[in-house]
Amino acid sequence: MEIEAPGDQQAGGDLRLGERDRLVLAFAAEHRLILAAQAGVLLGVSTGAAAARLRTLTRAGHLRFERKLIGPGCYLIDRHGLRAIGSDLPRPRDVDLAAYGHDVGLGWLWLAANRGAFGRLDGVVSERRMRSHDARARGSSEPLGVRLPGAGPRGGARRHYPDLLLECGTGHRIAVELELSGKGRVRREAILSGYAADARIDAVLYLVSDRAIGQAIERAAAKVGNSSRVLVQRVELPGAREPAGRRSADRVARRVPERASAAPHLGR
Repeated sequence: MEIEAPGDQQAGGDLRLGERDRLVLAFAAEHRLILAAQAGVLLGVSTGAAAARLRTLTRAGHLRFERKLIGPGCYLIDRHGLRAIGSDLPRPRDVDLAAYGHDVGLGWLWLAANRGAFGRLDGVVSERRMRSHDARARGSSEPLGVRLPGAGPRGGARRHYPDLLLECGTGHRIAVELELSGKGRVRREAILSGYAADARIDAVLYLVSDRAIGQAIERAAAKVGNSSRVLVQRVELPGAREPAGRRSADRVARRVPERASAAPHLGR
């Protein structure tokens, strides 16, 4: 499979977007950042081939490139790219070093979900999309965020957004939380209480890299009476520098534990 040759231009200097260009831009729109390795998995091409196309999209103003002190350089969608695919999502903020590993991990989980790691899905909704929906709705429709106890800024409702929301082919909804660093006890219990009270969420899948974090989540779930709807699993995600090739998507999907696909049956 070959992607369009770089430099294919329309009159006026604008890049002519192919179907796979739009696929990459749509993927980037859903995330705060993406890696060339992830784009390679998405397109089924080598990391080098994907990186070449990402550079072309960057030169055309559809993406912007950032290289920080950790990990490889990453790509963020820009306003021109959002307009090109008709997306109503906002332009992502600059890379946050503290959240870099988490943001990279979400990209891999999105790809794994689309490779069937969580079973048959009707949709995968990103945190960015949920937040954008609620910011624009302003009371005109039901918020997607999970209501938390207490009042939020300016006296409004406090809401929490999962990292991903999986809409399963069975009709269930699974909130996915990638927990790479521990939250404070009070915040953790508030989030789990919110999930316990939200009938729209059938199960909450916490993917953790550290056993101690997983145990803390299980204790908090038991304390707020939500153990039956919470599943904690260890997960090993590809490293930020791991090369990707034509078979990488299947390898990424296999790294999500098999029990994760049983999450829709929790509490049923």
